[in-house]
Amino acid sequence: MMLHRLAALVALVSVLGSNDTQAAELETTTRPAPAERVRPESAPAWATATQRRTASFLESQAVTSGVLVIAANSAVAASERAALLLSPEAAAALKKSVEAEKFGFGSGEMLSLRALGGLDQVIVLGLGDAAQEVNLNSAGQALGRSLSGVKGPVTVAAGPLTGAGLAEVAIGFGIGEYRSDLLKGGRNPADPGPVVFMGSGAKEAGAIYRTRGLALVEAIQWARDVSNLPANLMYPQAFVESTRAAFAGVPGVSLEVLDETAIRRLGMGALSGVGMGSVRPPRLLVVRYRGAGVSADRPLVFAGKGITFDSGGLSLKPSSGMINMKMDMSGAASVMGAVLALAKSGAPVNVAAVAALAENMPDGAAIRPGDVLTAMNGKTIEIISTDAEGRLVLADALVWSERNLKPAAVVDLATLTGAIRTALGDDYGGLFGRGDALMDRLMTAGEQTGERLWKLPLHPSYAADTASTIADIKNSAEGGAGAGTGAWFIGEFVSRDVPWAHIDIAGVAYGSANAVKPAGSAAFGVRLLDRFARDWGR
Repeated sequence: MMLHRLAALVALVSVLGSNDTQAAELETTTRPAPAERVRPESAPAWATATQRRTASFLESQAVTSGVLVIAANSAVAASERAALLLSPEAAAALKKSVEAEKFGFGSGEMLSLRALGGLDQVIVLGLGDAAQEVNLNSAGQALGRSLSGVKGPVTVAAGPLTGAGLAEVAIGFGIGEYRSDLLKGGRNPADPGPVVFMGSGAKEAGAIYRTRGLALVEAIQWARDVSNLPANLMYPQAFVESTRAAFAGVPGVSLEVLDETAIRRLGMGALSGVGMGSVRPPRLLVVRYRGAGVSADRPLVFAGKGITFDSGGLSLKPSSGMINMKMDMSGAASVMGAVLALAKSGAPVNVAAVAALAENMPDGAAIRPGDVLTAMNGKTIEIISTDAEGRLVLADALVWSERNLKPAAVVDLATLTGAIRTALGDDYGGLFGRGDALMDRLMTAGEQTGERLWKLPLHPSYAADTASTIADIKNSAEGGAGAGTGAWFIGEFVSRDVPWAHIDIAGVAYGSANAVKPAGSAAFGVRLLDRFARDWGR
């Protein structure tokens, strides 16, 4: 699987020139172009994938070297585990340290003891309420992150956790190992050593990890990679090629790409309009996955905003707000990542991921404030701000999806508004939509995975806020509830009889380093949609 992972990353950072040539030919036939087009740069040859430890599962074994992790949710449990694995003197020293530090055993809390019992390091890892899988996953993430630069074997002793619980620790560990320094010189891809997860539920945990967990870890790492790479390497066609490589050889998958000619021919004036200012033309990417024996009727559709760089267009962003806009395709990355996790694990679901891909730049051919675009469904859109572009590309993606996929329900993910960050910070994604059952299922999946959502209203007054005097709708309201009016706009491109939810992830998709992730992408939505899809038919 690591070979597949490396192949996907190589494709991700070194798209062949033939694709660029084809794109340039399209541009010369569809829009004004400078005499010389700037070609996308190549990635350094030493760009490498995150190296993960090989995971295995055992009920028990002696631990004589490397790092021993005592995973527990109380001092009593930690002492009992230590007594089984360490000498009496070392176990007593660990107990004394736990008491002296007043260690709380909250999820992800760690106490590190060095040169104890002849081991390189002994770590006490808090599990919090072990009955909640989100706590176990978070603890695993914190541990994986803390050991990402440590070489040598690691043993995680988790005692009587259930198989599902132990698997969550292991899945979290794999997620936590992720590194975002993909293009840093001197990055060492050498094998860091194995990790053993030890406990009474080891057999069941190993089965869960192999069938579902590893696929989820790999999908999250892929989604983070494409969100973290700079825009000169991750543009619409590069996203397509990276996705193609990630899904290569996975059963039950089909992939469709609409290039700029097809987008224009189908009347997708909103998507093509956003891409007019860039030398790198837009794409609509569709990946469908249907598990063995699953009905082909009415798939779940996940649509993602895929703005590979957002300058704001002619409504130019300030420089301080532009530096991280390579991440404005995080919605597209997460919906593709969720379907990748489902497909690689052979989940019994019928899903499709649709990525609306464009680069929003201020070229002489770019759309202007005051322009009117026509979406695929014939609805006309007055452009108030060219920096309200994510809703435009999603409009055409959702119309295309409804017409061609006949969805049972639609969920879109987008780094849509700064307003959602003001309202909810980095604690929740904002949830809007139509269909109580759909919304409730998404809320539940958010609680189970730790990718929590907060339900917000779609007030009827938003219709007046987005009303235009010259067109059917305008793409930005003046003041008021920015996140709500953005959601309302998107909802106008989905039929009222189709259950639909919009998740604004602008506050949670990308950020600074913390205890469970390095700086950059969080791949928010991959775990959420993976769980939601698995539970949809139940």
